[in-house]
Amino acid sequence: MKIHEYQAKSLLKKYDIPIQDGYVIDSIDNAQNTILKVKDNFKSKDVVVKAQIHAGGRGKGGGVKFCPNGNDALKACQDILGMNLITHQTGPGGQKVKKVYITQAFDISKEFYVGITMDRTTGKDVFMVSTEGGMEIEEVAKETPEKIIKVWIDPLEGFRDFQLAKLARGLKLSGDQYKQAIKILKNMYICFKQKDISLLEINPLVETDDKQIIAIDAKMNFDSNALFRHSDILDMRDIHEEEETEYEASKFGLNYIKLDGNVGCMVNGAGLAMATMDIIKINGGEPANFLDVGGAASSETVKNGFKIILKDKNVKSILINIFGGIVRCDRVAEGVIQAVKELSLDVPVVVRLEGTNCELAKKIISDSGLEIMPADSMLDAAQKVVSASKN
Repeated sequence: MKIHEYQAKSLLKKYDIPIQDGYVIDSIDNAQNTILKVKDNFKSKDVVVKAQIHAGGRGKGGGVKFCPNGNDALKACQDILGMNLITHQTGPGGQKVKKVYITQAFDISKEFYVGITMDRTTGKDVFMVSTEGGMEIEEVAKETPEKIIKVWIDPLEGFRDFQLAKLARGLKLSGDQYKQAIKILKNMYICFKQKDISLLEINPLVETDDKQIIAIDAKMNFDSNALFRHSDILDMRDIHEEEETEYEASKFGLNYIKLDGNVGCMVNGAGLAMATMDIIKINGGEPANFLDVGGAASSETVKNGFKIILKDKNVKSILINIFGGIVRCDRVAEGVIQAVKELSLDVPVVVRLEGTNCELAKKIISDSGLEIMPADSMLDAAQKVVSASKN
């Protein structure tokens, strides 16, 4: 789950990390008073107006404005609030801005990048810093990888003092600024672990002209499987920033991600789902979605899966690929037939079932009298569903 910048920074503040502070508005009616409030409460002559969407690159897209006076700030709020902001992460359709964050402004002398995520290759958290702040870290990694300092944190040993010192030295700070960085980096990792964060970035972390180290922007993604432990984080969820169908699928307990193709996929197990999408592409098709219905794959789950897939009007055919380990294939077949009848499907459906009672399942589908195409293998299924999508 993702949260907005202002929410991420409020969380950092609770961990005693200095932030560029401010207030959020969702109506232009509140803009003038909020601008004055920011100036008074934070003793800031200038303000910054920032679009709040779940995407990076907001500045380049015109969603972040430095405002040296109240009139400029009000105009920036009017321009940004309600705009369709297009960045490299939103895609060409952009994202409508429903909130803006009005913050204090700082005179900045240096910009840094600091971030933590899980390195799945090593099974360890990796903490990264760079003196090249304010840029996309992927570009830094590509062009000047030597400017990124990394440490891998062993889960049994924890974040060691020598690792902390290495990161702070990597920012090329000294004196009091070095001490400030040590405290920030240490508290970042505490926050990362305690809140089950999967990605925490401060970009940029800055040194101001008066030698303060401040978090100017922040990004946090959370492990969705751990949200049951964090009701405070779950309360930060902004469903307006999520793809509508993905949110609805989550209410059914389905893992759904919308893609750009026209072949709908319903699969049990993430690994099998990825393999299914691969074989569709190999055979000239384009998957319309990733949909993992989980191990049970009951008739109700199958029906809900159909409902989610069919909300995408680009879908021209559907492939159901189920391995019957925990669940019996004949029960899945009965669920498919029931769903096809209840939903009056008008798109071709290809079903490939393997595992417990798979032969019985194929017979049930063949005897149903419905236009459901059984498949004998993944290759057979992919060829049939791709062909159906082009007819």
